[in-house]
Order: sequence, then structure tokens, then C-alpha cells
Amino acid sequence: MSLEKIEGDLVNEIGLSPIQAKIFLLVTTRGKMTSEQISQELGIDRDEAHHNATALLELGGFIDISPTEFEAMHPRFTAVNMYRKMCMRQNIEFKKNLVVDNIGVALERHYDRGRTK
Repeated sequence: MSLEKIEGDLVNEIGLSPIQAKIFLLVTTRGKMTSEQISQELGIDRDEAHHNATALLELGGFIDISPTEFEAMHPRFTAVNMYRKMCMRQNIEFKKNLVVDNIGVALERHYDRGRTK
């Protein structure tokens, strides 16, 4: 599964904004990053990077390292966690979602590579 497909699934299935999906994929595949690093990698304003990375903390995508550093949890856990939180926000029944499960499986190899540099 391509990262572009995963990005679309994060938007369509989990309800992330396109920039949140890009930030989530960046940190998941590269490892812990600061707002400044995210900003530089994606070519976006530092405040926009920080705002959206902070939102990903609340959405269940990142763990809090420091006020300006962000890290993703293991993608098999994170994808389902973000989906569960989306279901709660939208007041819909949380049930198995194969697309969401496949996001975690597809990102696992990228996640491991990003942490064994």
C-alpha cells in the first residue's frame, strides 16, 4: 500500500485533515520531530505545523514528548486509537474497520525503519 493511499485513508476513514495526515505520516515514517522540523520537511508555516501536530495529540495519533517535540505510537495501535476517538466524537458505533487495520499493518515497516537509523 502506497503512502499516498494511506494518506487518503487517514482523511477518509479517520477524519484527519490533509495536512494532519501528512504530518502523521511524516512523524510515523521518520521518527520523533519538532514543530520546526515538520515545518521544514513539509514546507509549511511553523505555527501551522505546531497547531496540527498538537491536534494529533488530542486525536490519538501522537504522544507528548515536549511542548515542541512529537512522536507517533506504533501504527497498529495508533490507527485504531484515532479511529476509536473519531467514532466517539461523531457518536457512531466503534466496530472493526479493515481499512483502518490495514493502515497500521502497512505503516509498521516504515515505523520500524524510522526508528532504527
